Amino acid sequence: MKQYEIQINKIVPSDKDVLKSMEIEVTDKELLKLTNGIIQGMSGSPILQNGKLIGAVTHVFVNDPMKGYAILMETMLYEMEN
Repeated sequence: MKQYEIQINKIVPSDKDVLKSMEIEVTDKELLKLTNGIIQGMSGSPILQNGKLIGAVTHVFVNDPMKGYAILMETMLYEMEN
């Protein structure tokens, strides 16, 4: 599996859409050159921070493919248990 750099721009309050818990942005120059950002098939891609799984990609911004949404790992675990 290849790793690429992203930036977390915003954590969205949990009372909003849980599939859009984080606003993310692709910052990796190699990935941007290959795909121009988030593309179909990247949904579910894990997001690691300091070697720990913190979430997964869920959506791309239609008007800006460099940006998208992700779900927090803690939200995924909560949804599995309830």
